[in-house]
Amino acid sequence: MAGAGAVTRKRNRDDFIGFALNSPAIILLLVMATFPIIWSFWLSLHSLNLRRPHRTRFVGVDNYIEQLTSADFWSTMYVTLQFAVGTIVFSAVIGLLLALLLNEEFPGRGLVRAITLIPWAMPPVVVGLVWAWIYDGRFGLLNAIFKGLGIIDTSRAWALDVDFAMASLVAAQVWHQVPFVTIVFLAALQTIPDEFYEAARVDGAGRFSRFFRITLPWLSQSMLIVLITQTMEALRVFDLIFILTGGGPGNSTTVVGWLAYTTSFNFTDFGRGNTFAFLIAFITLIVAIVYIRLLWKRGEFAR
Repeated sequence: MAGAGAVTRKRNRDDFIGFALNSPAIILLLVMATFPIIWSFWLSLHSLNLRRPHRTRFVGVDNYIEQLTSADFWSTMYVTLQFAVGTIVFSAVIGLLLALLLNEEFPGRGLVRAITLIPWAMPPVVVGLVWAWIYDGRFGLLNAIFKGLGIIDTSRAWALDVDFAMASLVAAQVWHQVPFVTIVFLAALQTIPDEFYEAARVDGAGRFSRFFRITLPWLSQSMLIVLITQTMEALRVFDLIFILTGGGPGNSTTVVGWLAYTTSFNFTDFGRGNTFAFLIAFITLIVAIVYIRLLWKRGEFAR
């Protein structure tokens, strides 16, 4: 008993020393992470426009009430919802299909897996520049392909066409995010015990039955990760819009993230700009809670 007590005391002492040695870095990271958030939230409670700095005043939650009761804000939210639903659905479906494909044995599978990661490894600004060239109205690749196939006769600036601007953004975002979704699903697929599928085959279950009764339930918590991360990416998108559309044509691609940027830096209204930023954060939190309640406990039979 004495020996066990000495071991416990030594372990506790080592844990304390390790924590003490790392505490300066931990405190620094906490300060660097939390101070900007707290300061931004504090600014969102003020009427603060750098064009009229002498009129700065504390307004409490008036900025939030003003936006939540504004038709313009909800119009922007509708555009944001269009973009978010399009990117989340297509990223999840295409990512799942690619993961199922890459989970099978075939020659060159390792190379294909490596190539699949390239779009995700590219910075969003670079992705925007690549797709700006693809959508270019004079020299764009998309126009060249469609003309070669006889689909169109004259070139179009796809990202600046009101009928195709949102679809252009969704396609670029999906191309960028699908590799991450594929990795998440592929990692989960590789942990499914073969015994589950063997037992299902013995019971006479077909391919689709095995997919819906075994694969999908097992992927539920991976789906949770995908939905939360892709929702965050979709709601705070900025880089692609800055490069491709600038929120236009008109307001057809003006999402909340872009509105937060233009309000803060074009109109120098940092009170309302930070309000938009925190509204994005609150909406993302609510959606994440819904996802967790719907999906967290599903598939636990397999864990």
